[in-house]
Amino acid sequence: MKVVEKITLIIYANIMLILSIIACLLVFGWLDMGVVGNMIRTYLTTDPGSKIVLGVSVVFILLSIRCIFFDPTSKEELKDKQGVLLENENGKLMISKETIENLVDSVARTFEGAQGITTRVELDKENNVNIFANLVVSSDAIIKDLSANLQTKIKEKVKTATDLEVKEVNITVKKVAPTTEQA
Repeated sequence: MKVVEKITLIIYANIMLILSIIACLLVFGWLDMGVVGNMIRTYLTTDPGSKIVLGVSVVFILLSIRCIFFDPTSKEELKDKQGVLLENENGKLMISKETIENLVDSVARTFEGAQGITTRVELDKENNVNIFANLVVSSDAIIKDLSANLQTKIKEKVKTATDLEVKEVNITVKKVAPTTEQA
């Protein structure tokens, strides 16, 4: 959300809060309707007051129409959510998050102690990659060594395949797979 949109939303929310409080005070009888009516009438009939109310009303009408009919997310924000857009003199290349997740999965399959992996990829504004992996390991795996080697290999593979910097690889060992007895 842009700064201007945040500011107008804050102003809009505060005005709605004030109007809601006034309505509650009127309903409970703690505020006299005649006093409120006279204040509103005086404010709307004086020259600077009526112009201010008209200006604020028009802005809020336009804001409401924008919120109802127009999607606030831009095409750039949607592209950022989908993946990384790389450009060079020959054209553009979109590398999706799913592609990076598949790269991570392929690396994990090469490790003997890794039984299964689920991956989530996050991208920041500078196209740095943060990888979150949930790992199922075999019971004979040395978890510390396995995760350290896996982190290194994932970083190398993503850098080699996509030329993207992997900021961090966070591994959570979710489960140790039970050993299967061979007869």
